[in-house]
Amino acid sequence: MTHAIYRVTSFNIVGPYKLQVTFDDQTEQIIDFQPMLAGELYRPLRDISIFNQVQIDPEVHTLGWPNGADFDPATLHDWPQLKEALILRAKRWELVPAGN
Repeated sequence: MTHAIYRVTSFNIVGPYKLQVTFDDQTEQIIDFQPMLAGELYRPLRDISIFNQVQIDPEVHTLGWPNGADFDPATLHDWPQLKEALILRAKRWELVPAGN
C-alpha cells in the first residue's frame, strides 16, 4: 500500500478562514476551513486572530497553529475529495461536550 507524501510549500490567506495552499507538486487548493472548526482542537481557531496565526511547520511541512492544531498535508492536498467526510466528522465533534 502506498501513501502519497506531500509537503506544503506556501500559503496565502484569501478570506476569513480560507487559505490558498501550494504543495511541492506545484498543485494548489483553496480551502475554506470554517466548517471544520469544531471539537476541542479546532474550535479555538474560530477566533480569527488565532486562525490567522497559521504557519508552515518546518519539520512536517504542513499548516499548523499555535494551539497544536494541524492537518495531514495529504488531507489538504486531496481536500476536494475528502471535504464532505471531514465536514460530517466535524459536525459529530460538535455533539461531544467539551472536556470529553
